[in-house]
Amino acid sequence: MIGAVDIGGTKIAVGVVDDDGRVRSRAECPTDAERGYAEALVRIEHMLRAMVIAAGAELTGIGIGSTGPIDPFTGEIGEVNFFPAWRGNNPVVDLARIFGVRVAMENDADAAALAEAAWGAGKNKKSLIYVTVGTGIGAGIVLDGHLYRGVDGAHPEIGHHVIDASGPLCMCGFHGCWESLAAGPAMVSWVESRMPKDYPHRDNLTAKRLCELAREGDEIALQAVDREARYLGLGLANLVTLFTPDAIVLGGSVMKSAVLFLEEIRKTICRCCRYVPCEKTDLTLASLGEDANLIGAARVWHHRFAPEGGHHA
Repeated sequence: MIGAVDIGGTKIAVGVVDDDGRVRSRAECPTDAERGYAEALVRIEHMLRAMVIAAGAELTGIGIGSTGPIDPFTGEIGEVNFFPAWRGNNPVVDLARIFGVRVAMENDADAAALAEAAWGAGKNKKSLIYVTVGTGIGAGIVLDGHLYRGVDGAHPEIGHHVIDASGPLCMCGFHGCWESLAAGPAMVSWVESRMPKDYPHRDNLTAKRLCELAREGDEIALQAVDREARYLGLGLANLVTLFTPDAIVLGGSVMKSAVLFLEEIRKTICRCCRYVPCEKTDLTLASLGEDANLIGAARVWHHRFAPEGGHHA
C-alpha cells in the first residue's frame, strides 16, 4: 500500500493506493499556500494517517506528485508560482522522517504520465505524452517505460513553449506561451477583457463556468471555447510534430469539458502536422478519472523503488 500525496496550486489530495492502481481511501483540502509550508505539512500528515486507518493498511512507501518546478532527486521545492514562499522546503525528507518509509516525488504531470502509461490509457504504448490543462499546463513524457528527463534531471516545461509571440506576458518570461493562452485562467482573463459591463455572468467566473455557459449557448463563452480549442490544438499539433508519439493523453480540470474542444483540436492537428503520420498518434482522454493524480503519485514510488521497473528512474 502506497501513500499518495498530490500537491496542486488549488488543493492537496491524499490517499492510499494498492498495487493495482486502485485508490482505497482519499481526502483533500485547499492548498491555502499563504498559511505556509509547515502548516500544510501538518495537514498532509493528519490526512494521510486518517487515510491509512480508513484503508486498513500499513504503508509500504509514499509517492508525491507536485506542481513544479521541484527537484525529483532531492525532493526540494523550487520556484513554484502558486506557493513561492515554500521554496527550499522538502516534503520527501519530511514525510520520510514522519512516517519512517521511503518517499519519492515527481512533478505532477510526470506522475500522471507514469500512471496512465502503467495503468491507464497509455498501457502498452511505446511513447506517450500526458498533458494536463487546468490552473496551468503541464506535460509528462514516457518513452519505453522511462520518464524522459532533461539535463540535470530537469522536467521539460512544455506548457511554456511559445504559441504566439504577441500574446500575454507569462511569469516564465515569454510572451504568448501555451499556458498563458490556453490554461483555465487564460480563458477567464480573455473573457474579462472583452465582456460588456452588463454581462450577467461576470462574478466568480472560472473556466468550468465558461464551459457550462458555452453549453447553454452564451455567445461570449462560445467565443472563449473556440479560442481555447484553437490554442490547445496548436500546442498539441506542435507536440505531434516534435515527438510523433504513439499517444497523447489529455487530463486536468479543463479537459473535463473536452467534448467542447476535441473536434477543433483534431482539425488543427490534421491541418498543421503534414510532415508526420499524425493520424497514427492516438489522441485520448485520461482514463484514471478523478483519482488520476493520486494514482500518479503512487506510481512515482513504484517507478523509483519497485523491482519491476523503478531502477532506471
